[in-house]
Amino acid sequence: MSDSQLAFTPEHDHSGCIEHALMDARSLCEERNLRFTPIRELVLKTIWQSHKPLGAYELLPALAEAGFNSAPPTVYRALDFLQEQGLVHRISLLNAFIGCPHPSTSHEGSFLICRHCNNAVEVEAPSISNEVNKQAERFGFIPEQQSIEVLGTCPECQRGNA
Repeated sequence: MSDSQLAFTPEHDHSGCIEHALMDARSLCEERNLRFTPIRELVLKTIWQSHKPLGAYELLPALAEAGFNSAPPTVYRALDFLQEQGLVHRISLLNAFIGCPHPSTSHEGSFLICRHCNNAVEVEAPSISNEVNKQAERFGFIPEQQSIEVLGTCPECQRGNA
């Protein structure tokens, strides 16, 4: 079971996956000769503190508490950078962001999102992405970005524990 699948497991300790995500981000930025600024790091860490997708305005209090400029453009610039580098994904259904568990690998995002607790998990579904690309080619359509978002109920909410 991957870290992302563990998001639906209540006893999961996020500290390991948070530290792993930050290490990946530092390495990726170093390889690409990019700056992983303290604001970018804080935004990424805040997103990873829970597997629940967070909106930009939910990130502002963490910036203010850390003494950074907590104006919306500050957080949006950090989110744009993190998204461009593949460190976070934007979940359109929720207008929110979630950490990517494998940012160094080019892939299409597929997400399972609990409608009750807003917990989310990224799943690997290359066969679905491939089929979408085949259908796009069939219609002469050139895909630029693909994200599949499935809304449902997680195991914890099914048990009534959320």
